[in-house]
Amino acid sequence: MEEGSESKLWNMVRKIFGSRCDAPLEEIILEAREEGELKNEEVLMLLNILRLHEKQAIEIMVPRTDLVCAEVINDTMRDVAMMIIESGHSRIPVYRENKDHMVGIIHAKDLLPFMLKDKDASISEIMRKPYFMPATKNVRQILFDFQNQKVHLGIVLDEYGGTSGIVTLEDVIEEIVGEIEDEYDVPRPQEIQVLQDGSFYISGRTHLDDLKNELGIEIVSDQVETVGGYVCHLAGRVPAKGEEFSDENFRYTVEEANTKNIQWLTLRYLLR
Repeated sequence: MEEGSESKLWNMVRKIFGSRCDAPLEEIILEAREEGELKNEEVLMLLNILRLHEKQAIEIMVPRTDLVCAEVINDTMRDVAMMIIESGHSRIPVYRENKDHMVGIIHAKDLLPFMLKDKDASISEIMRKPYFMPATKNVRQILFDFQNQKVHLGIVLDEYGGTSGIVTLEDVIEEIVGEIEDEYDVPRPQEIQVLQDGSFYISGRTHLDDLKNELGIEIVSDQVETVGGYVCHLAGRVPAKGEEFSDENFRYTVEEANTKNIQWLTLRYLLR
């Protein structure tokens, strides 16, 4: 975001959300874009905020199969420290016997004093009480709960009380601003690359407007803003790596995806 544009955006936010106009907020935001008062990325953020209540925990969570966890009896302080180093996570869920019985959360900063003293202690001494949520909890309420309870991670439970996955504050924020990369993420190449065979290797978060402006590729959708979102809309779900989908002009091959979104894809013209 350009220098000085943040205050402009927040002034517009106050204007929009403080408006006494009877028109739906989405219409007011879209009109502001048409009048040049908001940029596309600003509009997307505001619309994402409005739509947080439409998504549930199960849609944005890290699934149970991908969790990095510690076992309260068998794992030591050093074991947990290695998990934190290898995974890059600052918070590690702790279970007893199996992942359906989560009993705590260990924060990296709570572990450090014990490691420095080389004290032989149980991880149960430093783990914090876990925060649980149903898989159907909407994302807006999750954000409020994280704020009110001062937590950054919640355990998602299925209808039987078992563990479905976890939701972090970063997962929620990414629903507003898009994917956040940190120092542990592998550096990514440019979001749009032209390959030798004439196809295009594209980040799933690339805006459809950017495809038109940079490549002359026009993909029209009233439902989504990004090419990854467009392919998910075509599929009716988040597809897996290697799956292919086509519309009347292009073929899309999913190159990299997780449970929440398409990260990279290849786009090819059908008639070239």
